[in-house]
This record gives sequence, C-alpha cells and structure tokens, in this order.
Amino acid sequence: MADTRTARVRRATARDAEEIVRLRRLMFTAMNGTDEPGDWEREAVRVARRQLAQEPSPLLALVVDGERTGLAACAVGKVEERLPAPGHPSGLFGFVFNVCTDEAYRGRGYARAATEALLAEFARRGVTRVDLHATPEAEAMYRSLGFAEHSIALSLDVSGQRRPHG
Repeated sequence: MADTRTARVRRATARDAEEIVRLRRLMFTAMNGTDEPGDWEREAVRVARRQLAQEPSPLLALVVDGERTGLAACAVGKVEERLPAPGHPSGLFGFVFNVCTDEAYRGRGYARAATEALLAEFARRGVTRVDLHATPEAEAMYRSLGFAEHSIALSLDVSGQRRPHG
C-alpha cells in the first residue's frame, strides 16, 4: 500500500470545478465501462463552481494536485441535515459520491489520502455517519477505513415522472 502521508491534500476551490468533473467522468467510465460525455458535464461544472465558491461550501471536495497540471485525485461529498435520531443527535450525515484518481497517478494512495481528509472534514462539521456506494475495486479501501454495511440501499429513478401542475 502507498504511503498516504506523501500526498498533499487540499480543499478544492471554484477553480478546480472543471478538473473535479473530469475526474467524475473518469469514475463513471470506470464504473460503467463506457465513456458518456454530454451536457451533464457543463452543468456539473456550473454547480461545482457555485457551491465551491460559497462559504462554508455545501460541497466538500478534497483534492491532490497533479505533478504538472490538473488534479491527480479527488474525494467529494456533501453534508445532509436530516431529523435527529438515536445515535445521531445533530441529524448531520455525510455522503461520499465521487472518489477518483487519474490513471497516471493510481497506486500512490491519493484516493485514500483525499478520502481520509474528507472524513476528517465531515467529523469537524459534526457529522455522525457517512454513507457511500462502493465499487468492487474500491470496497477493500473503504472497509479498511471502517465502512461496513448498515442497510440495504435502494434507488428509484423518478426523472421520467411528470411534475404535478399547480
């Protein structure tokens, strides 16, 4: 395993939005086996820029710079406020939705270092539980960080349903 102490992790800024979306596209390509460029990228850059420019940023993005230009890796998530519950008196939960390393930098521990920094930021903000969806390739890393199953994740795509008028 690579030594994550050598990775210089920093908070992303609005200037990193395009690179974060580039890495997000690489993540989806690795997960789905197909590259799907499209309008979603332009919208993702716009949303990332807007959210990263806010203080405090609702988008938590920790990044490792590449050796020359661009980003080598990122870990991106968000704090969600839910109703408090037993064991979660603040009602603050974290969700990690984008962890990716550029192919040229894989095997150096950058994804782990960025994820560890993201988890520390969640803890600093009072989050009591962090959720994510792991690919089979990343599952061992997440388990080594303490992640475990806690429920069955179900999803429903409602994008095709019409919005009611009125």
